[in-house]
Amino acid sequence: MKIRGLLLGLVALAALAGTLYWSNHHNNSDAVQASADAPPKILALNEADIVQVDLTKKDGSSIEMAKSQAGWQLTRPKLPADQQAISTLTGSLAALNSDRLVEDKSSDLAQYGLTQPALQVGIREKNGQTHTLLVGDETPAGNATFAALKGDPRVFTIASFAKSNLDKSPNDLRDKRLLTLQPDKVSRVELIANRQEIEFGRSQDSWQILKPRPLRADSSKVNDLVSKLTDAKMDFSGAPDERELARLFASGKPVSSVKLTDAASTQELQVHKSKDEYYVKSGVVPGVYKVASDVGQALDKRLEDFRDKKLFDFGYADPNAIQFHSGPATYSLTRSGDDWLVNGKKPDPASVSSFIEAVRNLAAIKFLESGTLHPEMDINVTSKEGKRAERVQIGKLGSEYVAQRENEPTLYELDTKVVDDLRAASNKLSAAPAAAKPK
Repeated sequence: MKIRGLLLGLVALAALAGTLYWSNHHNNSDAVQASADAPPKILALNEADIVQVDLTKKDGSSIEMAKSQAGWQLTRPKLPADQQAISTLTGSLAALNSDRLVEDKSSDLAQYGLTQPALQVGIREKNGQTHTLLVGDETPAGNATFAALKGDPRVFTIASFAKSNLDKSPNDLRDKRLLTLQPDKVSRVELIANRQEIEFGRSQDSWQILKPRPLRADSSKVNDLVSKLTDAKMDFSGAPDERELARLFASGKPVSSVKLTDAASTQELQVHKSKDEYYVKSGVVPGVYKVASDVGQALDKRLEDFRDKKLFDFGYADPNAIQFHSGPATYSLTRSGDDWLVNGKKPDPASVSSFIEAVRNLAAIKFLESGTLHPEMDINVTSKEGKRAERVQIGKLGSEYVAQRENEPTLYELDTKVVDDLRAASNKLSAAPAAAKPK
């Protein structure tokens, strides 16, 4: 019995070993088969090693680009290069995958359109090694394109998007910026628009209107203008030829001219409008170009569009102290740590928040350049850890409420609602009831 049991165990062990062998052998065969069926790579290069790319099309036109220590340049035609656009192209080349292998050894490349390719891409690496990619006809289904490497008998297909990533024009690869300054480096803006000359100057992170006279500027709007201009690019979609562009600019209505200045240079842009399109001349690149409508609209502004309509500059930061007088009522708000005191007493925190928000919301609906204010309210705000003091008086001019900042001639006309909100918030500045003494 013992011998019989031993024999049965040996048989079972042998069967298990056979099963494991078959399983491993079968899995390895499957892996080899799967690897063989995977579409092979056409190119596997280190993108950083690519130093030159040439694109030659079937009509004989060509583009050449070369990399130096300063970055990529278009050498034919000779134009400043869009570094990101060329980087996208070289990235696509460096790891170019096929959709499938059509033939391992083709004897007739002409049937795939590869003897006179629609696009020929020459690549040179920094070690001097070169590669030439041939891109031929579309496949009969139209969802892929035949491709091959010069000197390699294999024929592949590549996806249509892969061809699009390589088939570029000079306009696709050129630097399309109309101004090349960095927005955060611009220190002065000179704008002529709507028969007004406006000049802005930057002091640290805030802008001031210098011309036609010193005025408070809405820094966010000036920053938006600078960003819009430094982001402005040539628009080649549906653009006419050079001669027609020049004619449209010359016959168009002048919209504005603008100069941006940083520590090193000044760059200028002139904008004209013809029908509903905007055309520009740049001092950085020769020629006339079409631009997106939002660029032209950003320049079609008046002085009032850039003025700061807020009466106080403390913005969203909490002030340090507020003195408020309205008729017989006087409130002195002082901050003590995280708490506020009103006339020396601890108030309802919600009432203080509402009052500060009402002061923060005081803004002009329009500006008045003449008139005499008869004050009904007086507000003094200290902020920026005591470094900034602002005073505003509010009163009636005829039937309208107006306000005036100390040492400024401008009158700010106010919406009646913001004044009513301020009065209502001030009426709630009552001190909290004193805590009961413990027994």
